[in-house]
Amino acid sequence: MPIGVRFRNLRIFFSFVSLILEELLIRTYKLCLLGVGNVNRTLLRLLRSREQELREQYGIAWKITGVASRRLGWIANGEGLPTLPAADGSAFEDNGSKLNGVREWLRAAEADVLFEATSLNVENGQPAIEHIRSALECGAHAITANKGPIVFAYDELRDLAAAQGKRFLFESTVMDGAPIFSLFREHLPTVHLRGFRGILNSTTNLILSGMEEGLSFEQALQKAQNIGVAETDASHDIDGWDAAVKVAALVTVLMGVRLRPGDVDREGIRGLTAEAVFTARAAGTPYKLVCHAKRTTGGISATVGPEQVPLSDPLAWVAGTSSIVCFETDMFPGLIIREDNPGLDTTAYGMLADFMKAVSYKGSEQ
Repeated sequence: MPIGVRFRNLRIFFSFVSLILEELLIRTYKLCLLGVGNVNRTLLRLLRSREQELREQYGIAWKITGVASRRLGWIANGEGLPTLPAADGSAFEDNGSKLNGVREWLRAAEADVLFEATSLNVENGQPAIEHIRSALECGAHAITANKGPIVFAYDELRDLAAAQGKRFLFESTVMDGAPIFSLFREHLPTVHLRGFRGILNSTTNLILSGMEEGLSFEQALQKAQNIGVAETDASHDIDGWDAAVKVAALVTVLMGVRLRPGDVDREGIRGLTAEAVFTARAAGTPYKLVCHAKRTTGGISATVGPEQVPLSDPLAWVAGTSSIVCFETDMFPGLIIREDNPGLDTTAYGMLADFMKAVSYKGSEQ
């Protein structure tokens, strides 16, 4: 056989072997989506758009094997479900088995990762806590955009994850996926957080921005609802509950002190008139719904309430759906994270980043 032919055959052979080795190094993870609302649908689109990059650069492949919601019930297929669902999730219904309960669902789906994106329960964090507990006990990583499990069961779920060699991650719960929790836990070792203040609720911030432009409270709320920022019932935002829950989450995780939303001294923006908000902005002291937390000799002092801030304050320039948090630490007297006008892609990205972090975790069974 001519030498040129032999070399060509060797190149073909080694290319073939290289492809086989590459495939062996890629692991396919079975993903379960709990909740088929805007967040998980956006996550699914993001996963599809990053599919090739995840595979080629990170050795990560994936398929959806479980989907669940109140309307759909518990649907699982270990071989895979469609990744191009209709907006209401109906494409999943004819492609999997209908099951009873979260544990049966997770086992049938052979779940490696749970993405939990159900609605917040400010009373006790359920049923999201049970969803995450079940995922960890069934051997899956648990990733959530729901603040309830953080403020009501963080210690338990963190310890359970460690015992199972899995990750419990929640970057999307505060500021839509901006890397707040991972910044402190992974990149600022031994830094001690003394306190923080900021604007953490985009709905109230957007309403106040509208009132500064001359809209009434009702008109500004309607505008926020029309663009999909505010819920039909926006009372959790307007009355300060959402901000209080976020304060409780940050204190619990970053300051190591268990704080419940009810422990936060809370006041919403219902009492502000359009005239007062407009006049305050014109005077250079705009109203903002400001969150505070600070260590004291007795523990933690935490508040949420409307305040007038001077234009020299970075909070004064945070408008619309933007957010900001200013941290005070023993090493950094002023460390600021600001997020300008995030969207659903930002929240979904926080979950995607958590997914990549979870599957690269050395405690996982690879």
